[in-house]
Amino acid sequence: MLQLNVGEGQPILIYTKPDYTPATYTILNFRVDDVDGVVDELTASGVQFERYRGFDQDEKGIARGGEGRGPTIAWFTDPAGNVLAVHEDV
Repeated sequence: MLQLNVGEGQPILIYTKPDYTPATYTILNFRVDDVDGVVDELTASGVQFERYRGFDQDEKGIARGGEGRGPTIAWFTDPAGNVLAVHEDV
């Protein structure tokens, strides 16, 4: 079991499953005020960011948002292979 602490709210419990197969899409998004800062912190902790065909991502793996392009966002995977993302408001 994994406990995820998000802000000041209740912890989120995540259970394991022996025959689990990760989803092929983003299952959890974290809204942050500064994607660059969060990506730098996570990268310094050993997190590697994903790169996806069809997205114009910079050297950090961040897809920059803007007019008609959605939010500024970066994707990474958890140890089980689930796709997670950090993003700013549009």
